[in-house]
Amino acid sequence: MASMLPEDIKKEVKEKFKISLKNPVNITYFTMELECQSCQQTHELLNEIVSLSDLISLSVFKFDIDKEKVKEYNIEKIPAIVIMSDKDYGIRFYGLPSGYEFASLLEAVIMVSKQETGLKEESLQKIAKLSKPVHIQVFVTNTCPYCTNAVQFAHKLAFVSDNIRADEIDASEFVTLSQKYNVSSVPKVVINEKITFVGALPEDSFVNEVLAAEKL
Repeated sequence: MASMLPEDIKKEVKEKFKISLKNPVNITYFTMELECQSCQQTHELLNEIVSLSDLISLSVFKFDIDKEKVKEYNIEKIPAIVIMSDKDYGIRFYGLPSGYEFASLLEAVIMVSKQETGLKEESLQKIAKLSKPVHIQVFVTNTCPYCTNAVQFAHKLAFVSDNIRADEIDASEFVTLSQKYNVSSVPKVVINEKITFVGALPEDSFVNEVLAAEKL
């Protein structure tokens, strides 16, 4: 079976992990053998990532069988990837994270391992005031160079707040969902079904949109 990652990329990622990873990370993966166009590829990719560091482990659950786990992690579609430690931070990937989104996946793993986001102190103070659940959906394509910034901001906010869940969603894989939210260009961000915007906003603007969504 052909490797998902070229050998030079594997070597590069292995070195990156060696330098960057500090604490254990668990990748929790939800899959299904039938009726899932990219589940097998996603599983193979995750296996290769896990093989590059002893600090990364992989837990696999069947979407159609492991109903309690599906409910616990609030998984509604597959393939679904949860990046966590012993805590679930609400960081989700839906679809095969290839192309530019492979970088988003790596950054999520490193963030959880290092327990650092690099967010501004002002942003942290604002997000700490959230008192209601906020659901951020970031629609992307794997060929979009600007999408990674939007995804990473969303995941950073989820990491620092128990009230935030942030989903990266492959718009081309989840076509019906993309149609529901009128996704014609990416990144498109949908917050609590009420606020939407297109493009990778600066950190301050992104945080303000999240705060505005909570008030609606």
